[in-house]
Amino acid sequence: MKTYNFPYLAAALGLFLLLVINIGSRLGSDGATALPLLTLLIVNECAFFLSIAGVFIGIKQVSSGAQKFNLMSTYTIVIILCGLLTIVFALLGIKLWPL
Repeated sequence: MKTYNFPYLAAALGLFLLLVINIGSRLGSDGATALPLLTLLIVNECAFFLSIAGVFIGIKQVSSGAQKFNLMSTYTIVIILCGLLTIVFALLGIKLWPL
């Protein structure tokens, strides 16, 4: 796989993992989450690193000149989506962490 395609893969997997975390963190009738807390935290951490790698590789591809920088290009929008997912996963990890 070429690194050019990685931001697309990171955005798709990030959105899927965000769905898994949101469904898994719902409280049941007994007060427990659908997925164990440690599983939610590990999935959240992996998704965070996946999306931040998508941003890093995407910016590296754009700055190397392999991709033309156009604000409305699909590649740029995917890089921005990966950046937003990084922020969401960081905030969600803080919210999930038991204090």
